[in-house]
Amino acid sequence: MAAVILGQPDRVAFTVFGLDIMWYAICIVVGMVCGSAVACARAPRYGINSDRYLDILLYALPSSIIGARAYYVLFEWGFYREHPDQILNIRAGGLAIHGGLIVAIAVAIFLVRRWKLDPFTVLDLAAPGIALGQAIGRWGNYFNQEAHGGHTDLPWAIIVDGDTVHPTFLYESIWCLLLCLFLLWLEKSGKKKFDGQLILLYVILYSAERFFVEGLRTDSLMIGPLRQAQVISLCCIVGALILWVPFKRHFEKKTAAAEAAPETAGETEPGTTEEEENK
Repeated sequence: MAAVILGQPDRVAFTVFGLDIMWYAICIVVGMVCGSAVACARAPRYGINSDRYLDILLYALPSSIIGARAYYVLFEWGFYREHPDQILNIRAGGLAIHGGLIVAIAVAIFLVRRWKLDPFTVLDLAAPGIALGQAIGRWGNYFNQEAHGGHTDLPWAIIVDGDTVHPTFLYESIWCLLLCLFLLWLEKSGKKKFDGQLILLYVILYSAERFFVEGLRTDSLMIGPLRQAQVISLCCIVGALILWVPFKRHFEKKTAAAEAAPETAGETEPGTTEEEENK
């Protein structure tokens, strides 16, 4: 029998004027705030104004909630077609991280291109914060008693409906925290070789973890007989590996052009005097 280290929690954190404030919502919000803070603190290092990055977040974060819910509802449409009044009831859970990431990244790319920022730089800035936000936000699944695995007698099991099960939320939370620390270390150590490397590593390493952990879960969203998160994870890994070379080449060309600029800045056309050039 497993020696359970986490008991069964109360979903409600506290009540304000008769409205129950759920732990699920608190975990999601705290994750977003902490992830955003990590990015904003590092923004000057990337040559990005913190206020401008906050502008991006003001659009991307709400969009991520909408995307995460829409994605979940889409893959559970059989239920929501019969219960349309539950589509907006996110207090009960039902946010799919893949949907949130897809929409948030799409919105961010649209904005940075409009504001003439480098999307590779902005996504690298965001990557560690995304992982930290997930590490914290996953605890919402614990309080909602969802997104767990099947039966286990391991000493770190949790109890759900009277059974001891894999705490898959905990596996992902620990992995994402380590992923955040790894990306921050890579950035600070100077081992980052090109813009876009951090976001690609995030995609590869998170997707690898999600593929294996998803296999333990009992409530996976499905694509026919396949677990959609595993299919998406494999596609993300392959896509990130394909993009690795062009991302690196783009950065190398950008660096070479920047290094060549000072050399050509002072050159004048043959037969042109400096006085004529300055006219």
